[in-house]
Amino acid sequence: MAIGVILALMGTACLIQLANIQLINGKTMAQAAAQSRTITVTLKARRGKIMDTNGLILAQSVERYTIIGNPEEAQAFTPTTCTKQTGDNCHQVDGKPVGATGAAAVARLLAPVLDMDATELGAMLSGTGQYAVLKKDVTPAVKRKISKLNLGGIVYAELSNERIYSNGTLMGALLGGVDGEGKGVAGIEQMENKTLTGEDGYQVYQQGNNGVEIPGTMTESKDAVNGSDVTLTIDHDVQWYVEKVLKESCTKYSSPWGVAVVQDTQTGDILALADSDEIEAGSDQAKMTVSRAVSATFEPGSIGKVFTMSGMIQLGLHQASDKFTVPDHITTNGQTYSDATTHGDEHWTLAGILEQSSNVGMIIAAEKMSNEQRYEFISKFGIGQDNGLGLPGEVDGLLYSADQWDLRTQNTVLFGQAYTTNALQLTNAVAVIANKGVKKPQRIIKAISDAEGHSEEQKPEGEATRVIDEQVASQVMNAMESVSDHYPFVKVDGYRVVAKSGTAEVAGADGRLSSIISDYSAIIPADNPRFVVTVLLKDPQGGYGGLTAGPVTAEIGEFLMQKYEVPASSPRTDAIPVTW
Repeated sequence: MAIGVILALMGTACLIQLANIQLINGKTMAQAAAQSRTITVTLKARRGKIMDTNGLILAQSVERYTIIGNPEEAQAFTPTTCTKQTGDNCHQVDGKPVGATGAAAVARLLAPVLDMDATELGAMLSGTGQYAVLKKDVTPAVKRKISKLNLGGIVYAELSNERIYSNGTLMGALLGGVDGEGKGVAGIEQMENKTLTGEDGYQVYQQGNNGVEIPGTMTESKDAVNGSDVTLTIDHDVQWYVEKVLKESCTKYSSPWGVAVVQDTQTGDILALADSDEIEAGSDQAKMTVSRAVSATFEPGSIGKVFTMSGMIQLGLHQASDKFTVPDHITTNGQTYSDATTHGDEHWTLAGILEQSSNVGMIIAAEKMSNEQRYEFISKFGIGQDNGLGLPGEVDGLLYSADQWDLRTQNTVLFGQAYTTNALQLTNAVAVIANKGVKKPQRIIKAISDAEGHSEEQKPEGEATRVIDEQVASQVMNAMESVSDHYPFVKVDGYRVVAKSGTAEVAGADGRLSSIISDYSAIIPADNPRFVVTVLLKDPQGGYGGLTAGPVTAEIGEFLMQKYEVPASSPRTDAIPVTW
């Protein structure tokens, strides 16, 4: 009777609890159960691609998966022996029984597919909780293999993306990289991060014990919107060739590094922006390094004489054909200046002074040019100013105003010293001469294409401005072509070239003027300007820009003529005399 009473009481209690669950609190309990099964799954947006001007992919995000394990379910796992009755819904390793249970069994099944150590995986699955990241950036092929292991509810995959750079060290530091969250942290990845970044979506649904969505339980969803694609003005082929030539030249001239820029004179588009450093795009080094082509500043040296000569002619102080007697040194205001080589009194025109790159000649010719006018024309050519490209880490250089110049600086600025610039600025300044005196804004972003495929061409920042008159630019072009003729070993067969070399002392590791920058900037072809090429080398053996950076520039120029099938130049017939 006692046992009967106890069983009756227990039965009554069960009935009361059943009534409480199903009748009194039935709705609340059902909602709680549904809530415990409901999850929000993030739908990852894909980061946009970065492409060259011809649509060649430089950086893209590809489908990848993060493999997740459920430690609690793994520890309760018992493998199913493979028989005729179990068919494919069983577990084995290399055709043999698993030989373990729990987390160790899951690890043995999973390790060969993930190419991981089974012991390491077993430790990861032996912890507490229901979520453990086992491996990131797994390919779709590996994910499909995992799906065939019959580990539903124990191991599953979450969709993610991996950033892939197609060309190794090509444009490595310039492209930059992304962090672990897929955010651009350097280079163009950082500059265009907002454009490249998409908007994640999500799904809200209930899942069963095996981690799979219960059909018909999705209550809310939002599609992911992928990031927009960015098309650069950079031409992959030109960039590759320029980087190749730079690296070879650094070896040839024992230079620690070099920089080069190729610009389309007609559009202001940057076709190549290269440095000799070999850095893998997307690597930690790329994320921490700014391309020297963007960050390196230097005195342009004698290339600065182009700006001085342009100012003299524009102000009406001289013509390129004006005659001067030029010694090899001069003393003014207690300051002595010398040419690079010793010579007697030479009879040179202003064009000849540029051809011979005479510092003394420039000082004599600029006698009536005020300090304010000297500053004005250097500034008008864009030296020491933001070029509007917005590249991270770019350094603008330094140009002090005329009222801050001392007695020596007021003359050294005439031949490209006492101010600094970068390769992009210098290239665009020389392009003013090619563009008949007009300074055009530069561009490195060509177009933006959204996830729907709508493409919008990007206009450069700023407007074109006239710096000097067309006839002034013509005279300077003429004189610069004579400069090119002065270097018979810097030639592009079949094409006339307009150029100027420079060599400037810069601070070395000891803080003194113990290093040099050799640079060379060329317009090609002279009779129909298409490109400006600028090359600079740090501490090259051979010193002068015309002897080192010059041949490198010519090699790049020859490639451009062939690639773009530019018609050969007509003979030169209008050379301004350089001597008298």
